[in-house]
Amino acid sequence: QVQLVESGGGLVQAGGSLRLSCAASGRTFSNYAMGWFRQAPGKEREFVAAITWSIWSGGRTNYADSVKGRFTISRDNGNRTVYLQMNSLKPEDTAVYYCAAQVPQRGFQADRTRYDYWGQGTQVTVSS
Repeated sequence: QVQLVESGGGLVQAGGSLRLSCAASGRTFSNYAMGWFRQAPGKEREFVAAITWSIWSGGRTNYADSVKGRFTISRDNGNRTVYLQMNSLKPEDTAVYYCAAQVPQRGFQADRTRYDYWGQGTQVTVSS
């Protein structure tokens, strides 16, 4: 019902920046949460950031402590694309980054088991 496609990954030096995009198709979002997760080899998939929107509560964002102050999640005016601006990148940020959608918004956005749709991921590699 919803398809998600990530883009914008690549290879950068420590201290550099990347902007990831997640384009949604197949459904119009009017009450939703979208999140970014990442997974490094041999590690569990971990929460990075989430953004929510509903006519009841408006829009909100939240971030993992490890990226707070460095990463920013945002959406376009049509609610069809979500972005993750990543600044001051560190080698430990290296991972495959996935976007995910929770439709409708229903809380617990930091929990990867609460999402309904997932993209295929985009590789981010930060060299030292």
